[in-house]
This record gives sequence, C-alpha cells and structure tokens, in this order.
Amino acid sequence: MRYHNITKDDMLNGDGLRVVLWLAGCAHCCKGCQNPVTWDPDGGLPFDEAAKEEIFEQLRQPYISGITFSGGDPLYPTSQMEVEALAREIREKFPDKTIWMYTGSLWEEVENNPIMKYVDVLVDGEFEIDKLDRQLHWKGSSNQRVIDVPQTRKTGKVVLHCA
Repeated sequence: MRYHNITKDDMLNGDGLRVVLWLAGCAHCCKGCQNPVTWDPDGGLPFDEAAKEEIFEQLRQPYISGITFSGGDPLYPTSQMEVEALAREIREKFPDKTIWMYTGSLWEEVENNPIMKYVDVLVDGEFEIDKLDRQLHWKGSSNQRVIDVPQTRKTGKVVLHCA
C-alpha cells in the first residue's frame, strides 16, 4: 500500500477533527478530481510502521474523532487488503473512534467487501463535475451519498448519515 499524505486535525473529511490517510491508486479518474496526483498506484510513499504510528499517535488524542481513508481510492485493488487490516487494527485499538471512507464506487458495488464491517461512514460515488455543489457536507457532488454503514448493513437499505 502506498500513500501521499497524512493530514492531522482535518475538519473537512468527516465529522469532528480527524486524521486523514490519503492513499495512492484510483481507477475512477473523475473529471475535476481535487487529487489527481493520487491516481497513480505507484505514486507517493510506501506505507510503513512509522506512518502507522503517526496515525495511531493522532488517534490517541482525545479530541480526534477518528480516521478518514481517502485518496485516490482506499478500495483500489493494490491497497484494499492492507486498508482492511489497518481498519481492523484501528477498530480494535481505538473502538471509540469512527472510521470514514471515500470511494468512487457505489455502496451496491462494495457492500459485501469485508472492510465494510469496520467502516462507520462511507461516502460513495464518483465525483461528477456537473453536479458540483460547494455547499454540501463531506462530499463534492450531489450524486454522492454519505452513508451510515452500520445502519445500512442492519436494515438492508441505504441509510444516510446525518450530522
């Protein structure tokens, strides 16, 4: 798994103050993407123990609400298994922190992915430049959904996350 950046004290990519892991690799390549540098799966840096410890140090802070996986696409095939392992470890070590994930895939395409049992909120769908709306919370275009994953898994119907 490769990544481009770890952002601390982020307020734009999920509820509360968060740490954000910006992963490398994306097959969606949305027109108008804010992070096209993250599309290349060979870009960025190898994710190592020092990067993991940097994230864990942030998650130990009581004012940090959780982690957000973004990119790129955290579900890109070369990263998916390691992202799942990291999400599982975060859930075990920091059970009170929330895990958010951004993906260009739709919920209906990823709902059976094993990583979803660790994700609290999924922002799904490709960014669509013609549906850009800067007033939206936690998403860039109106076609995207901010999904409450545990409730969606429980009910079998998409339940949107409310702030």
